[in-house]
Amino acid sequence: MIFRSYRVFTPEGERPADVAVSGGRIASVAGHGALTGPDVIDLGECALLPGLVDTHVHVNEPGRTQWEGFDTATRAAAAGGVTTIVDMPLNSIPPTVDPAALAVKRAAAAEQCYVDVGFWGGAVPGNAAELPRLHAQGVFGFKAFLIDSGVPEFPPLDPAGLEQALRAVDALFVLHAEDPALVRTPAHAAHFTDFVASRPPQAEASAVATAIGLARRTGARVHILHLAAAEAVAEIAKAKADGVRVTAETCPHYLTLRADQVPDGATEFKCCPPVRDGAHQDALWQGLRDGVIDAVVSDHSPCPPELKAGDFATAWGGIASVQLSLPVVWTAAVTRAVPLAQVVGWMAQAPADLVGLPGKGRIAVGADADLVAFDPEAEFTVDAAALLHRHPVSPYQGRRLRGVVRDTWLRGRLAGAEPFGRLLERP
Repeated sequence: MIFRSYRVFTPEGERPADVAVSGGRIASVAGHGALTGPDVIDLGECALLPGLVDTHVHVNEPGRTQWEGFDTATRAAAAGGVTTIVDMPLNSIPPTVDPAALAVKRAAAAEQCYVDVGFWGGAVPGNAAELPRLHAQGVFGFKAFLIDSGVPEFPPLDPAGLEQALRAVDALFVLHAEDPALVRTPAHAAHFTDFVASRPPQAEASAVATAIGLARRTGARVHILHLAAAEAVAEIAKAKADGVRVTAETCPHYLTLRADQVPDGATEFKCCPPVRDGAHQDALWQGLRDGVIDAVVSDHSPCPPELKAGDFATAWGGIASVQLSLPVVWTAAVTRAVPLAQVVGWMAQAPADLVGLPGKGRIAVGADADLVAFDPEAEFTVDAAALLHRHPVSPYQGRRLRGVVRDTWLRGRLAGAEPFGRLLERP
């Protein structure tokens, strides 16, 4: 099979090219029109991208499959040009905090995934002894909260508990970093600004500083999840300059939504940390340009509509966006003169590199033939009811977005019709 486009996005940049696929992998990348064969997919001016890699997805199965599941989450991913996800260890029951729970998770995922799926393990109080065994079973690292997770079966670690976990195994630790001492839980929050004030940027900066301090002391590798605060960007920049093993991500909603634009009662915008104001958003974009923030991933965290009822204090915090991540980010990138190649790097190769998957997230010889036909000029209006994740709840409802995923191929096969995704292990 040969894929041909005037806009092929390789690690070396955008160029006209032919991409030959054999045995599910990329066999060669040649000049446009240089290759011949019986099966040529000519995309013309439609861009050929590597499949995106989303390392922050809450699938919630088993246990809370009424919130989401491997079938619906991976269908939505494929429709959005995402060919690899890494599933978070919480919101499912049991949480993935020991090898037995990982086996349950894998059994639940088997034969119903439309994209390739890997798994994070969880670090919680009392399970430090399980972490080496869980790591040996192939999880990509360990998720930990420094603040209440929202579900009782996945409690947070205090700094001493986090240090114990960091010393228990040489692995990647991905951290929800907010300082509980600086967060208050209001009984009511009718206005979004009330909720934002309850989780101030200083709470992120303080927790990030704690994580960085522990990384300095232990030599461990830490990754800051869903960064939203400008102050935390500065903490990470300094640590990177000092050689600390720290990376960071942000999410489409922090790059595109603004607190002052959230209507009263619109709890579909609620997430933790919260969407902040334009100054923080500008700092996140600059952090990406400067390489302080490494990747953009969805933090896809859906729930049933009834859990979004109430006000901003009581509604479940999570935004479902795995299907929309690419057009959401690209729409904003256009207004900031950020080229598509840079967006693709943040959303494909960088997350793949984060978790050690050199065969994902790039159009290169030997890599998996995970490919996306993306029309960057086309536009569409978001209809939440037409999205493929389980519940039609989205803060992007009615938004006009730029960029349409035309087709997605997983290892050279058209994705979305059959569940032939593989369950991945850490290399």
